[in-house]
Amino acid sequence: MKKLFIVLAIALLIMSFAMNTSPYQNEPLSIEGTWELVSHYNYDGETIADTVYPTDGYRQIKMYYNGKVMWTRYVPTDSVEWFGYGSYSITDTSLTEQLEYMSSSMRKVANPDMIWTMRLQLEKNRYSQIFTDADGIPVNSENYRRLD
Repeated sequence: MKKLFIVLAIALLIMSFAMNTSPYQNEPLSIEGTWELVSHYNYDGETIADTVYPTDGYRQIKMYYNGKVMWTRYVPTDSVEWFGYGSYSITDTSLTEQLEYMSSSMRKVANPDMIWTMRLQLEKNRYSQIFTDADGIPVNSENYRRLD
């Protein structure tokens, strides 16, 4: 009887540890999903000098899935359309987007190859894409929170 009690106690102990271990604990970070812009940072060298929050009604959403990116921006005080679609790739420290389709307003300000490579800071439910100058010094960033 004593052996049975010890075996049951050990089994219960093992089960309680298994229940407290999250199956997502070692899940790799992923940018796949839907994200909403929450702020912009302006940098002074490597230091954040200013934080700018969206105005009321402003929304910018990005969606990443299966190597494709799509984004849209709504500015209630502006009738100009802003959106784009293309492909993306990431490493541990960088995000590259290559747009192949975009609004005419975006095309007017886009670089000729329509490729943007940014420094990436990715966490489970937030990420920042940091734009740098030719020397790799941060200029500004877009900061997002995960919607799904």
